[in-house]
Amino acid sequence: MLPIARWLMRGMPYAAGGAALAAIVPWLFWLSGAIVALVTLRRGLSPALPVLVAAAVPSGWWWTQGDAIPLASVLLVTLMAVVLRSRMRWGEALIVGTLAAAAMIQFGIFVPPGGTGPLLEQLRQGSADIDRMLTELARQGFDTEELATLLIGGITGLMVLIAAVGCLALARAWQAGLYNPGGFREEFHALRLAPRELGLLVLLGVVGMVLGLPSLSMLAWVPLLVAGIALVHGFIGIKGMNGLWLIAFYVLLITTWPMILIVLLVAFIDVFADFRSRLAPRSD
Repeated sequence: MLPIARWLMRGMPYAAGGAALAAIVPWLFWLSGAIVALVTLRRGLSPALPVLVAAAVPSGWWWTQGDAIPLASVLLVTLMAVVLRSRMRWGEALIVGTLAAAAMIQFGIFVPPGGTGPLLEQLRQGSADIDRMLTELARQGFDTEELATLLIGGITGLMVLIAAVGCLALARAWQAGLYNPGGFREEFHALRLAPRELGLLVLLGVVGMVLGLPSLSMLAWVPLLVAGIALVHGFIGIKGMNGLWLIAFYVLLITTWPMILIVLLVAFIDVFADFRSRLAPRSD
């Protein structure tokens, strides 16, 4: 996709047009977000505003149709690109993105128009098992609409955050391919959370539980997961292993929960152990 990025960076009209076109096409919002992030990373937020507006207008139209994911993803990846450009730390960009996504969930941005009541009623009518389950939850004192709102908002917010991280990684890879070949690989392979960043994530999770802000607890693990994925990439790169190992890793990561827990645990330990510096070949 590097030729596409090279064409987009020929001038602002190309980037703005590409971002707008990608935002119009259903399920190409990720490409629109990556284009905005690329221009932001390269030139800064102010010069990238025309591209952001070009992507936001059609994304905003999708929002009026009941789909908040495109606009939320574009705005979130832009915010993360601004932080990454200014601070040059993936950990800080991921934490800021997590906070922003959690705020979106708390404000109910991802709740369907009209609330979750009509959706629950459709589910009740479509499945007797679901009807019995919802009735049992209500009998136990749970607010089923509140639970549905939290579940829908949390899952959608998680999808938006993961999509934004993917868009940012794609934009960073484009930037490196155009202006610093090999730079993204080196940067991503070295991605590791600092102890203060890990402490902040733990604090956010605790605050979310204490103050009744479940969105913080639901998303606080995402930066640690990204750091764990970077650790696997770095390990395979240091050892010079075949790329098929990465494919196997992602298959396991997507299909098995235990793999996610293992990656989180290893990333947690890596904050203090720094495995890559221990595994890297030492020069005499």
